[in-house]
Amino acid sequence: MTAKDISARETTATVRVRADGEVDEESLAYLREKVAAALDRPGLPPVSGEVRVLRASAHHVTLPWSAGAEIRVGGDLVVVHAREATARELADRLHDRLCAGTGRVAHRDDTVRRTAAPPPWRGGPQK
Repeated sequence: MTAKDISARETTATVRVRADGEVDEESLAYLREKVAAALDRPGLPPVSGEVRVLRASAHHVTLPWSAGAEIRVGGDLVVVHAREATARELADRLHDRLCAGTGRVAHRDDTVRRTAAPPPWRGGPQK
């Protein structure tokens, strides 16, 4: 791997997309669009981190495209991994997993288990 094989560009203010190996610009642009769409949603706290994309150079690999993302959403860390046969499939899978992971973190307070109201004989609501 040489210095020209690695490229890094900003998608959102603080999320970088890094490509290693033989990743063409069209695939990288589509991947950046999908990452930006997953992370530039209203209601998310400040987001920062890095997405790494790698295309295996060996021809016998079944799933040559892989990606790993470490995204900090507010104070929480979301880690996402994906492997696919094509760059578009990888971008779509990564988008889905980033949306799910960041949504889980952003709305965790909404789904926190709360205790039930006490029964009426212990001071709870009267029917």
